[in-house]
Amino acid sequence: MDPIGRPSAGPPALPAGRRPEAPPPPHRERCLRCLRPRRACWCPHLHPVESATRACILQHPRERKTAIGTARMAHLSLPNSELHQGVSFVDHPRVRALAAEPGTALLFPGEGAADPAALRGPPPRTVIVVDGTWPQARKVIRENPFLLDLPRLAFTPERPSNYRIRTEPTAQCVSTIEAVVHLLGALEGAPERYAPILRAFDRMVDLQIDEQARRSGPQRRKERRPRRPRVDVTVAALRGRPGDVVALYAESNAWSTGSAVEGDSELVLLLAVRPGTGERFEAVIAPRRPLGPGVATHLEVPEALLLGGEPVAEALARFAAFLRPTDLYCGWGPYALGLLAAEGAPAREFADLRLACARVLRRRPGGVEQAVRLLGRTELPEPLGPGRAGRRLAALLEVLGRLTAEPA
Repeated sequence: MDPIGRPSAGPPALPAGRRPEAPPPPHRERCLRCLRPRRACWCPHLHPVESATRACILQHPRERKTAIGTARMAHLSLPNSELHQGVSFVDHPRVRALAAEPGTALLFPGEGAADPAALRGPPPRTVIVVDGTWPQARKVIRENPFLLDLPRLAFTPERPSNYRIRTEPTAQCVSTIEAVVHLLGALEGAPERYAPILRAFDRMVDLQIDEQARRSGPQRRKERRPRRPRVDVTVAALRGRPGDVVALYAESNAWSTGSAVEGDSELVLLLAVRPGTGERFEAVIAPRRPLGPGVATHLEVPEALLLGGEPVAEALARFAAFLRPTDLYCGWGPYALGLLAAEGAPAREFADLRLACARVLRRRPGGVEQAVRLLGRTELPEPLGPGRAGRRLAALLEVLGRLTAEPA
C-alpha cells in the first residue's frame, strides 16, 4: 500500500535478461586513530612509553599506504616522537631544524655507524629514523644529503624479526617499530622498559595471519585508477605565449588510502599567478568533509584558516573571472589539474614543468623546490601565498623563468 492507502504497483519491471543490481557492499567502519578497519584495530594493545630521546620518523609516501606498516604504530606508542611523510625534506623547516640541533643522530647503517649500546656519555636528544623498504629508505637518504652529516647509529638485532607478514631482504632486517624499540632500549640501558610497545605490533601480525588464513580463492588485486587525461604543452609554446601563461599550485584535504572517510581528495587551497602581468589569485576553500588528520600541519597553514575558508563554488567563480579565454596552465605535475577537474572546472591546455625540467636536467628533479637548486639558484624565492603552497608556487615561477629564458 502507498501512503494514502492505494495498492502499490510494486517495483518497476526489469528488461528481459537483466538481473537486479546488487546492493552496495557495507561500509567498513574504520578506527580514526590507527586508520585500520575496526576488526583489525590494534589501538587497545598500544602501550605508550615516555622516552628521553625524541624519535623523528621520516616515512616514504608509498610506505604510508601500506596497511601493515609500523611507523604510525611507533609514533602512537611514543609521546616524544614525530612522524613526517615525504622523500625530500631539504625545505622542511621542522626536519631541518631537528637535524641542525646538537645531539641529533641518524639510525641508518653505513661506514662509521656506532652501536647505540656502546655509546658513552649522554644519549642523543633526537634520533632520525627512515621508514620504508630499503630502496625507498636509500632514496630518502640520497635526496637529503644533510642527513649524511649526522652521526650514524646501527645495530645487529639479537633475535629475528617477528615481522612474519612481510619479507625482509636479510635476517638482520627488522620493522621500524622493532628498530625504534631496540634503539631506545639500548640508549637508556633498559630494553625491558620498551618491550611492551611491541604488544600492538604482535597483535597486528597475528590479526593479519588470521585474516590470510580465512581467505579463499584468488588474492584480491587493487584496481588501477585510470590515468587522468593530460595535455602537455612544450616549453617553446610557453616561450611564444608569455601573456597566456598562468602558473598554479593547489592543495587538498586528503585522507590516506583505507581511512575512515571515503572519497577522493578535495580542493582546499588554490594559488595562481600570471607571470606576464604579476596578477595573483588566492583562494582558501572550506573542506566539504572532515579535515584529514594532520592536513593543516602538512600544508603548513592554521587549521582555523582552512575551516573558515570560502565555499568552493564562490572560489571557482572568482577563479573563472581571473582567467582569460586563451590562458594555458603550467604546474608541477598534473595534481592541481585533477583537483580542479574533480570540482567541475573546465579543462585547459597544460604545460608540465616537471617533465620539462626532467628533460633539461636528464634526471628526475624531485620536488619543485629541489628543482630550483638543481637549475642553479641556491636560495628559494619569497613565498607567494600561505604555507607550503605559497613557497612552492614561488619556486614554480622560478623554474618557469629559467626554462623559458632565451638561450644566450
